[in-house]
Amino acid sequence: MNKREQLQKLRDQSQLGGGVDRIESQHKKGKLTARERIHFLLDEGSFEEIGAFVIHRSNDFGMEKQQILGDGVVTGYGTVNGRLVYVFSQDFTVFGGSLSETFAEKICKLMDLALKNGAPIIGLNDSGGARIQEGVVSLGGYADIFYRNTLASGVIPQISAIMGPCAGGAVYSPAITDFILMVEHSSYMFVTGPNVVKTVTHEDVTSEDLGGASVHSTKSGVAHFTAANELECISQIKKLLSYIPENCEERTPLYHYEESDEIRPKLANIIPENANQPYDMRDVINEVADEGSFDEVHKHFAENMVVGFARLAGRSIGIVANQPAYLAGVLDIHSSQKAARFVRFCDSFNIPLLVFEDVPGFLPGTDQEWNAIITNGAKLLYAFCEATVPRVTVITRKAYGGAYDVMNSKHIGADMNFAWPSAEIAVMGAKGAAEIIFKKEIDKAKDKAEALETKEKEYADLFANPYRAAERGFIDEVIFPEETRKKLIKAFKMLENKVANLPRKKHGNIPL
Repeated sequence: MNKREQLQKLRDQSQLGGGVDRIESQHKKGKLTARERIHFLLDEGSFEEIGAFVIHRSNDFGMEKQQILGDGVVTGYGTVNGRLVYVFSQDFTVFGGSLSETFAEKICKLMDLALKNGAPIIGLNDSGGARIQEGVVSLGGYADIFYRNTLASGVIPQISAIMGPCAGGAVYSPAITDFILMVEHSSYMFVTGPNVVKTVTHEDVTSEDLGGASVHSTKSGVAHFTAANELECISQIKKLLSYIPENCEERTPLYHYEESDEIRPKLANIIPENANQPYDMRDVINEVADEGSFDEVHKHFAENMVVGFARLAGRSIGIVANQPAYLAGVLDIHSSQKAARFVRFCDSFNIPLLVFEDVPGFLPGTDQEWNAIITNGAKLLYAFCEATVPRVTVITRKAYGGAYDVMNSKHIGADMNFAWPSAEIAVMGAKGAAEIIFKKEIDKAKDKAEALETKEKEYADLFANPYRAAERGFIDEVIFPEETRKKLIKAFKMLENKVANLPRKKHGNIPL
């Protein structure tokens, strides 16, 4: 065999992973192989592999007799819609995708390249965890990856797709990354598996119920997106990448947009006559954003808050909005966490922030107080205060109490604050305020209900409107709803060269 033939043989061998039988087994489970996932993710012919001939170094437990080229992870770079990305894809057909010393080294080398060259890194996870035969060496490999995840945070976008098991220490790398996507019924994440849970707590639970896609997208909030299958998951990754820049030094991609009539008449009638009646804030978002551009993040978690990416005149923006159709749009622990994380991501990567506000306040109750709504609400407040990207707020209806301050008010650094005529900016709702301010008069009145109604109207006429705030300059302009898109396009255009410098410090101490 000459040298050319030897190289070709090794190349062919590296493509097979754990072999034909294990590839068939992967397909029978409805899963793609590591290489097939990369093929569907990257532009045709753009993938360049790194480390295809790497093998493990373990000689314990007969491992020296089981050496497979690539050692369980395919690493390299390519393009998605013409833009550079780095990708690693764990290969379950090789030792169950378990992480070894060399497996970790391949990922670390790739992460170092991504950081040096300022491009996103995408991890396609499908692994049984640490390679037990290698002991502490494999654990050290995880820590090496965690360290690089942390260094890369806020510098380059990091995306994790869970396409099979991801358990034990392995879960902490995706947890540090910016976005986690999971595939329904074939992926799961947990720190301790069902067997350990049963031994320790005597709970009998399946992998799906403990850490499946549904659990993490609705209950824990660990997963930002779920997909019905792997191809849909890969499509979601591509769509997500279209909204974000390559790194923290760049701006978001600008898509072609031709300006036309930006008036949106539907918005004029979107707010119900009754201030206590709900409406779907997504209807407002879809009218304001470029048609079909809204991509919601964390859709099924903390549904009283809507967050996601959209485009406005071709440019990416991040949207944070109270959702009056769910719990009246109230702020609580989970919605505050959800929005705070999204705000910090957008600020890290120069994505302007648009806030739609209709918030009656913070959710009351012992459950919220005992589980630290104070600290968690402060996370959202801190995230907005710290953000230096262009920030614009539109108050559509209620803006009550401390929640008014938290939702990107002028007082915490918002650049432009608009309000619709239906906006109510006050310490609390008119009824509650009247009961406190006019308690004595109401108690003395013959008809208490009528007295309360009169005083409630008096308070509402005085404060349940946007004009007091506008008089003070807390609202820059009261606008007709149908003008909203037009006003926002101009505002963000005006703010596109904004420069804001925070005080010099190592880093702040966000209330985690």
